Amino acid sequence: MGTTPSRSDEPPSPAGTWPDRSAAAPARHTAVVVADRFEQITWRDTYEQSAGLRELAEELNERYACPTGLLTDAFLAAYKVSPRLRERAEMDPSRLVDHQIITSLVESVEFAELRRETVGDPYAAAMAVLAQATALRRMLERSRRARDLAERAKQAQRAAEGAATAVAEALRQATGGADPDGTVPAPAADAVQRAAEAAGAAEATARQAARAAARHLAAVAPGIRATARAAAARAAVAVREEAALMRAWGVGPGELERMPFAERARLAERLRTGRLAQWAELIGRFRRMAGGERARKVENATGELVGVTLGDDLTRVIPSELAGLGLPVLRAVFAARYAAGELMLYDSQGEQTTGRGAIIACVDTSHSMYEVGPGGVTREAWAKACALALLDQARHAGRDFVGILFSSADKIRVFRFPAGRPAGIDRTLDFAETFLGGGTSFQTPLTAAGELLMEEFNDTSRMRGDIVMITDGECDVTEEWMRDRNDAKRLLGFRVFGVAIGAPRAAGAGSVLEALCDNLRSIEDLTDVHAAADLFRVI
Repeated sequence: MGTTPSRSDEPPSPAGTWPDRSAAAPARHTAVVVADRFEQITWRDTYEQSAGLRELAEELNERYACPTGLLTDAFLAAYKVSPRLRERAEMDPSRLVDHQIITSLVESVEFAELRRETVGDPYAAAMAVLAQATALRRMLERSRRARDLAERAKQAQRAAEGAATAVAEALRQATGGADPDGTVPAPAADAVQRAAEAAGAAEATARQAARAAARHLAAVAPGIRATARAAAARAAVAVREEAALMRAWGVGPGELERMPFAERARLAERLRTGRLAQWAELIGRFRRMAGGERARKVENATGELVGVTLGDDLTRVIPSELAGLGLPVLRAVFAARYAAGELMLYDSQGEQTTGRGAIIACVDTSHSMYEVGPGGVTREAWAKACALALLDQARHAGRDFVGILFSSADKIRVFRFPAGRPAGIDRTLDFAETFLGGGTSFQTPLTAAGELLMEEFNDTSRMRGDIVMITDGECDVTEEWMRDRNDAKRLLGFRVFGVAIGAPRAAGAGSVLEALCDNLRSIEDLTDVHAAADLFRVI
């Protein structure tokens, strides 16, 4: 026939090498970060619970033909204790861009800082991914051409593998059709030769496509690394800020771990966008200050400051009494009260705290409380921060807490936090965010506070509650109401502390607030939380 037959034990070169090459093709992975089954379940659960992740995945897939694999790797890199990345040679060619992005993230110092907040916390890891969304878009846009070339390389590699399989099949058929003496018919030998040549061409095309993709990816790699570093830094800031926000509002890590993903996301959004969100730092400082003052106490020991009493011991006179000596017109009043033994003194006798009544914070929410003071802090923000610290004080002492928001005589909201029940962050936020507006009435909140203490006395026989009146206003009270209030005070033994915010006249001599309070102070600098420190030593 014009062609010399071949023997089956001497297949035409180079066909003999192709079957082995196909068999030795390594497995290719689409995931950059190695993850076990439980970590994959964590990702799937988090993805299902996070609308933000699902929306981002849909957008990236639509714009860049990028499945969820990149987001999965970014999440696992932030979540895992010791993330291990696969080698480039192990990756599917179409995922080399993902490998470059994740490698750039993990190798950055900024990402190491981010991981301090995200390791082991699915919510924080998901938040980190979402915080990097803009950078991920930028990196995918920058590497769009490289991704296209990588996809071509993948298709070329598949074609080369198919050609190698064709060589193996042609060789099998040639061997099967050999004569008894092992001679391969010329047509079969030609088929093997053609398959081998096609396989060689496909392999060359695949290598060329892979080199082109690698060159383009190498060209954009510096930009990807720079973007990854900036993204990790911004994500670290975002995650830390949210963690600080949670701490400021008294939400501990343990409570966050038990909180469902969707509920935690809603809480975070509420804290970021609520009326007092910008004052979270102030609230946190108040709570830390109050905690420090509590730490200074030695419970039930002789000499502990446990309250305010009347007497003439000048070594225990409270600061607001001594302040009167600085005003000539008040010195005579001070002398008269000293002579009568009616100066307000710190009570430093050893005292058991069991059976103490509720702590009640009456917070003015009239229009004027919205006024911004020094440091850009509103009077409302200072008052609410102080009240929340008093809530902590009550929880620490095992006492009930009641927050009473008031303004005009017909406007009042009462928030009760019994000692035996969790305060509940939603209830706490409702208290902090409520603002009534209107004028100012002292009788309405103090009457409500007295009724609550009477109710507590009737139910549990507890006495010696504490009322803290936080206001910037002035108003009159009737003589009849004042007599009733004094009778209730003698019966129940409660104390009234007054805080005049940004209103020196309200705390001045002869003011209604002075007559109502056993202990009164004026706050001018709303950035100074320590101006109210003594409250947390004596309440």
